[in-house]
Amino acid sequence: MTSNSPQHRSPFIPASRRQRLPGRACLLAALLSGVAGAYTVRPGDTLFGLARAHGTTVAELLRLNDLTGTTLEVGQTLRLPGESTSSSPVPAAAGATIAGLNVTAPATLKMGDAFVVRLSGPRAGQAVVRFPSETGEDVRQPAEVLTPIAVGNEFIVLGRVVLGKTTPVEYEVQIGQEIVRRSIPVGGLGQRIQRLKLPPSVTNKLKDPAHKAEDAAVEQTYTRRTAPVWSKPFQEAVKIRAQSSAFGQPRTYVVGGPVQFHYGTDYPAPAGTPVSAVNDGMVVMAGMYPVRGGLVVIDHGAGLSSMYFHQRRVVVQVGQKVVRGQKIGEVGSTGLSTGAHLHLEMRLRGEGTDPAAWINRLWPR
Repeated sequence: MTSNSPQHRSPFIPASRRQRLPGRACLLAALLSGVAGAYTVRPGDTLFGLARAHGTTVAELLRLNDLTGTTLEVGQTLRLPGESTSSSPVPAAAGATIAGLNVTAPATLKMGDAFVVRLSGPRAGQAVVRFPSETGEDVRQPAEVLTPIAVGNEFIVLGRVVLGKTTPVEYEVQIGQEIVRRSIPVGGLGQRIQRLKLPPSVTNKLKDPAHKAEDAAVEQTYTRRTAPVWSKPFQEAVKIRAQSSAFGQPRTYVVGGPVQFHYGTDYPAPAGTPVSAVNDGMVVMAGMYPVRGGLVVIDHGAGLSSMYFHQRRVVVQVGQKVVRGQKIGEVGSTGLSTGAHLHLEMRLRGEGTDPAAWINRLWPR
């Protein structure tokens, strides 16, 4: 299995914050330049008003942002027509078709990406999807048969690229005896190996007798396959954008030790900073553990879970339903940690995906 040992706060200098124009200015700049971009919702904004200003329709804005209704929230980020959804534009793959079904997916991917395979047409609801390239890879439940999720007038299946994988992702869509197969090239993250030298007082926590039970309990949360329960875009877990360690960073923890990947993103914050649920879901794990420290795991459905490590205080219980933005704990430095921070993971069917692929989006691109 892919290593589940949590990753630590790194000594990296926090990344600079991405600057945005204020919402109205951003909209005006887009209108003047004729090139649309990301827009942050301001008080009084409506989908109708934004659609009219950009020469598009409410239906198109709903489709671009995977929205299920017209209600907007102040601070929400919207994709406008023509916007690239990542720092490196990813074009859509040419559609594949079988009788009564159209299939689209990203043209390229990189390690740790979460993505969507979209199915449309009168037979879309009858399809099943597999990722046969997972067979033989170090993943949980490889080539699992996945039932598409109905979203508006189409159906989607969530995919993910395992960290360390640079061979193409292969997906297979089947209706009855008809099958369409396609592959998507995968690129690396281009990160150098970070060689940590943690003190024995920290690394000895990996030898705690309770660590094995902790890992087993976490693994059990990855097996859940419930219906998706969220209806709004995912939000940040802490009101801090600076990162002390990036997602996907390859690391060694002792001299000569194996290279492992950082399965989440670290956000440095003062101890006691509130930690919020990134979206609606059910708490399936909560408490203090030797390695992950103060841990909360939320099942959002569709095989997606969010995980919050190293909290000094946990304020929710297993079985509790939580809503987007609800306080679930406080930032701390418990478990395998060298300073106050939140380690956030977004696990899709047990594999780590980049949290940035979810924030301010209803579905990854």
